[in-house]
Amino acid sequence: MSPRKRPKRNASAMKMLGAQLAALRRAAGYTQRSLGERVAADEETIASIEQGRRSLKADLAEVLDELLDGKGTQAAGVENLPEIDLFPLWAEEFLDHEREALALSSYENQVLPGLLQTEAYARAVFRSRVPVYDESEIEARTAGRIERQEILHHKVPPTVSYVVWEPVLRLPVGGRQVHAEQLRHLRVCSELPGISLQFLPLNRTTHAGLNGPFVLLETPDHQHLAYYETQRGSQWVSDPSEVSIVARKYAMLRTQALTPEDSQGLLDRLLGEQ
Repeated sequence: MSPRKRPKRNASAMKMLGAQLAALRRAAGYTQRSLGERVAADEETIASIEQGRRSLKADLAEVLDELLDGKGTQAAGVENLPEIDLFPLWAEEFLDHEREALALSSYENQVLPGLLQTEAYARAVFRSRVPVYDESEIEARTAGRIERQEILHHKVPPTVSYVVWEPVLRLPVGGRQVHAEQLRHLRVCSELPGISLQFLPLNRTTHAGLNGPFVLLETPDHQHLAYYETQRGSQWVSDPSEVSIVARKYAMLRTQALTPEDSQGLLDRLLGEQ
C-alpha cells in the first residue's frame, strides 16, 4: 500500500461564509453583540452563523451587506450555497480531529472502520443509503473516504486501535468479490505499524459495547474526546468523567475481543473459505 498525497480539505461552505461575515464585522468595528443589536438578532445567533453552525438567511444577508459594506458578497454566498456539503458540519469537525489525532480507538458494530475500507466496499456502503444518493455523490463521498486513509501512512502515523464485532466482518457488503477483496485489505492493514485490529467474537454471551459504536480520540494537545455518530447527527463528549466511562468500556472490549494475532488468524480462515 503506497502513501497517498492529499490536499488539506477546505472548510465547509457554511463555515467559509461565516468566516467572511466575521471579517466584515471586525473591519466595520462591530462586536458580535453590537452587530446583533443593529440587525435585531442576539449575540449567539451572530456567533453561530460565523462558526458555520447556523445558516445565514437571505434577508439577513442583504441587511448585513448594506450595514457592513459587503458589496453583495453575503447575499451572493447564500444564493450559491451548496444544498449538501460533501460532509455534514458535524462530520467535518470529526474529520478535522481525526486528521491531527495522536491516537484513535474505535468500536464498530455496523460497518468496517472507514480508514480500513476498500474503495469498492465504501462505494457499496454509500450505495446502500436510504434515501439513495445519486451516482455523482456516491463517487464524491467514496473518494473523500479513501483520501482520509492517508493518515495511516504518515511518517509518524497515529496509534490506531479497532475492535470490530465479528458479524460486521462476515457481512458480504457489495457481494462476494468485494467482500473477498475487503478481507485481503484488512489482512494487509493488520500488519501496518501502529494499528491494532481485533474482532469481538460472535459467541460471546455479553460484552461492553451493547450501547453501540463509538470513537475515542487524543488530540495533539493531549485532550481526550469521545464521539458518537447516530442516524441524523453526532455527539462530542469532552467532559473527563464521561470520556473516562467510554475509555473503560473500550478497555473492557479489548479484553473481550480476540487478540490481534488471533484476529489475523480469523481473517486467514475466512480468506481460505473464499
